[in-house]
Amino acid sequence: MADTDGEDMTDLPPSAKLVFKVLEYDGPLTQKQIVEESMLSARTVRYALERLEGIGIVDEDIYFADARQSLYRIDEPVAADGYGADEKREDACCAGGQ
Repeated sequence: MADTDGEDMTDLPPSAKLVFKVLEYDGPLTQKQIVEESMLSARTVRYALERLEGIGIVDEDIYFADARQSLYRIDEPVAADGYGADEKREDACCAGGQ
């Protein structure tokens, strides 16, 4: 995927944030399952997944039940501000200690 210059969760469209939340709550899903859960169009889900993959939040794997499909999962925990859970904890830890 193309690198997006410093883009994070706050820069994404609402549809991409919804797809992220669906994956966060329902675990690894195929594109078809995301369409069903989110009630978004297939085209919108494809675009949202591209954006999420572009910033490294979502990972695409092989879906072994049907190799024609891909399985999408969240790559790492992400806080609402767009930073990983570990990053935020480190900042809070280090800021309070000084």
